[in-house]
Amino acid sequence: MSRTILVTGGGTGIGRAVAHHFADRGDDVLVTGRRLAPLEETAAGRGTVRPLVCDHTDPGSLTELLDRLPGRIDVLVNNAGGNTDFDTDAATDLASWARDFRANLDANLVSAALTTRALDGRLAAGGAVVHLGSIAADQGAGSYGAAKAGLASWNVELSRTLGPRDITANVVAPGYIADTEFFRDRLTDERRDQLVANAAVGRAGSPEDIAGTVAFLASPAARHLTGQVLNVNGGTRTTR
Repeated sequence: MSRTILVTGGGTGIGRAVAHHFADRGDDVLVTGRRLAPLEETAAGRGTVRPLVCDHTDPGSLTELLDRLPGRIDVLVNNAGGNTDFDTDAATDLASWARDFRANLDANLVSAALTTRALDGRLAAGGAVVHLGSIAADQGAGSYGAAKAGLASWNVELSRTLGPRDITANVVAPGYIADTEFFRDRLTDERRDQLVANAAVGRAGSPEDIAGTVAFLASPAARHLTGQVLNVNGGTRTTR
């Protein structure tokens, strides 16, 4: 039986890989983002993928999205976000610093909370909410790392809220993942080599690595797994 999956930020990178993973296994997939063109590229050649434009930091845009969504969502993947520091104008006055700090909170924490709140009445029993976190939550990366740490903390409460409804809520925290737009083409060869060398497996992660973990968390095999952060970083940061 096919499920309905909503993947935010589904136009590129990890979001696209997640959407393709579910679609290729027979699920109906809705992909959202602010840019229509990459969403259409994600949907190309896959009849069960539907692109929908939405800014998940904007309550008005989310309200409009609800009118275009089905009444039941089996899996919500909160993937939209990214380090907005790459897009700043480099101004250093206090007002600009506050603006830039809030931008990362909005993009990576508030967007996930707003989306989950908006869809609360449509999340189906037996389903899952999966957020994309980051290794930066533990290693530090300014407001981006703070936002991802906040996401993990907020998910603890969310898991307790959704648990009685038989809905799980978890975070996947990637390390360095190649073939995404995250670094805006600013990653030097030296920095890339360092990131790869930091991984115990000796390679960069791929979007498909993350998609597989997201799919596991949304599968019957993970029904007793909730309120957790799964680190998918090739051993760059280990836990026990």
